[in-house]
Amino acid sequence: MFTTTTILIRRILSPLPVLCLSLIFTLVGQETAGGNAWQDSGLASLPHLSASAESRIVSPENPTGEKGKGAMAVPDPSNPDLAFSQAAVDLGRGWKVRPFVKVKPHDTVTMMDVLGSGVIEHIWMATSPDWKGNGRASVLRFYWDGEETPSIEAPMTDFFAIGHDVFARVNSLPVVDVPTSAMNCYWPMPFRKHARITFTNDSEKELPLLTYQIDYLKTPVPEDVGSFHAQWRRAVTDRKHPEYTILDGVKGEGRYVGTFLAWTQLSDGWFGEGEVKFFLDGDKEFPTIAGTGTEDYFGASYGFPETYSSPYSGCTLHEVGKDGPPKWSLYRWHIMDPIIFHSDMRVTIQALGWWPNAKYQPLADDIASVAYWYQKEPHAPFPAFPSLAQRWPR
Repeated sequence: MFTTTTILIRRILSPLPVLCLSLIFTLVGQETAGGNAWQDSGLASLPHLSASAESRIVSPENPTGEKGKGAMAVPDPSNPDLAFSQAAVDLGRGWKVRPFVKVKPHDTVTMMDVLGSGVIEHIWMATSPDWKGNGRASVLRFYWDGEETPSIEAPMTDFFAIGHDVFARVNSLPVVDVPTSAMNCYWPMPFRKHARITFTNDSEKELPLLTYQIDYLKTPVPEDVGSFHAQWRRAVTDRKHPEYTILDGVKGEGRYVGTFLAWTQLSDGWFGEGEVKFFLDGDKEFPTIAGTGTEDYFGASYGFPETYSSPYSGCTLHEVGKDGPPKWSLYRWHIMDPIIFHSDMRVTIQALGWWPNAKYQPLADDIASVAYWYQKEPHAPFPAFPSLAQRWPR
């Protein structure tokens, strides 16, 4: 029997992408009878056995994730799909024959293609040790339940909260990036019928190495659980109206759960006086939620005097004068404070600095962003994805 205290602990340790908080209590009862395991994930749930779920991992060594199908490749260095198998020739099958793949220019690799219901719990990825020239050239797209357009569409590095293709350590709850160039995310990503993930190399050069592990559970998914979405945008703000749109056009019911910004200053001085605004459920000129400043939104105060990475917010990169203008990487995860919307949502941030006369200075800065949210499908169409030239870091 699980008490209310246990349920609340699980809520703290493992916030859920559900659209109704009352579902938490229902699911705990289901799990005790062999129901849904993944909503009960978290430290407090580890002793709890789950008869209804099956653990799987999709990787180059088991592309389908099927039971008993891992590490079956036979070494064959002449096969382009087994380009790394030379090291296993002496040992043979079962000895790290296909741990990595290569991706040709303008080619798309299917990383995951799984039928049935389940939830992705963790993704680990690595490519080149240096992302310059290939980070934003690598595009991730996630498709849920047979949809024709992706629910997630973003450059690889930005999706994992890495801005400007410059590594910066991230040590947060849902995203962890560690040296040399390992990327991890723990956003729960439920699917009911089908999950497909693709990786596209938009560059003119072959990507010499791509490796990944996608951990997921085969388990039933309730109807009132939202699907995970992420969208990348980029624009240079206009001094006449220096407002940057992080997300717009969202229709339906859901929860906004995170913001990542890769901010490039095109002026010297402080850039972060602008407010973050959430326009919810029919808001027009004025938002329901209005912040008090850029550093305030990212959990800091009086600027960003140093870099930091915490469970829910971070300023992980401040690059000054190194091969270009000042650059920042910033994240804010709304895990304990999701922004709930019921019909529509728009998110903006202002680009403001100071004039010498102590008045706000409108800024023309280069801002790229990833917005993360859960919502009921179908989702509204995304804007046309920018070309590689439009994505290229300064």
